[in-house]
Amino acid sequence: VQLQASGGGLVQAGGSLRLSCAASGNIFSINRMGWYRQAPGKQRELVAYITSGGSINYQDSVKGRFTISRDNAKNTLYLQMNSLKPEDTAVYYCSARIRVTSYWGQGTLVTVSS
Repeated sequence: VQLQASGGGLVQAGGSLRLSCAASGNIFSINRMGWYRQAPGKQRELVAYITSGGSINYQDSVKGRFTISRDNAKNTLYLQMNSLKPEDTAVYYCSARIRVTSYWGQGTLVTVSS
C-alpha cells in the first residue's frame, strides 16, 4: 500500500484545513485507515481512524473539531480540521493497516499560529 498525504499548511488559530491521503496498491485488504500526528519533541499519537466497516474513533482533544471521512471511489482518506488550535501544530501522517501491518504516508506539516 502506498499513501500520499497532502493539504497541510499554515493557518491561524480558529481556522480550518482539510488533509487528504490518496491510497494505492492493495487497498482492498485495508482494515483500517487513520491519521496520526507528531509534534516537536513528542511521540506520534493517534488523531482519528475509520475502519473498513465504517466505525470511527477520535482522540478526545479533537472530538467535535475534526472529522475523518473517506471516498472509496477516489481511494482517498480525509481529515477536516476546524477550530484549529496552536496545540494542533504537528506533522500529520496517514496510515493504513492490513491485519497487523501498518503502512505510512510521508507526513504533511500543519502549523497553527496564535
